[in-house]
Amino acid sequence: MNDQRIVVGVDGSEYSTAALRLAGRMATSLDAPLHLVTCLGSSDFFLASHLPEDSSASATELEETAKVQVEQALDRAFGDARPGRLTRDVKFGAPAKVLIEESQDAQMLVVGRRGRGGFVSQVIGSVSGACAAHAHCPVLVVGQDPNGQPV
Repeated sequence: MNDQRIVVGVDGSEYSTAALRLAGRMATSLDAPLHLVTCLGSSDFFLASHLPEDSSASATELEETAKVQVEQALDRAFGDARPGRLTRDVKFGAPAKVLIEESQDAQMLVVGRRGRGGFVSQVIGSVSGACAAHAHCPVLVVGQDPNGQPV
């Protein structure tokens, strides 16, 4: 049994769902724990859009909304067939920094090619680029085909 985890960054985007699917398959194949990380940073204003208009989002409300999005991402990626040894965590901080820190005790970091922010025309997003350049383990940057499957 391999105890060195595979870390996957999830932000609710289609690319992160594809990354989650592939990370799940890899974790199962390698008999490794799968650790899902969602980051709440200053660029995560999309979370506030899921809250009622007349409320200001507290850290607790943002964290709860992020947990709901994680569950939705898990449903999209796996349905009822979630990988065993799955853990999830919502962290506060810049996504690239948090994921690079999480990579210190991982056998692999898996991220989507692009996330929710940035420019649509970019080939690779800033978070996945920073992770590829600075992570402490191998990084798999996942794209997707027109059907949403990892490529």
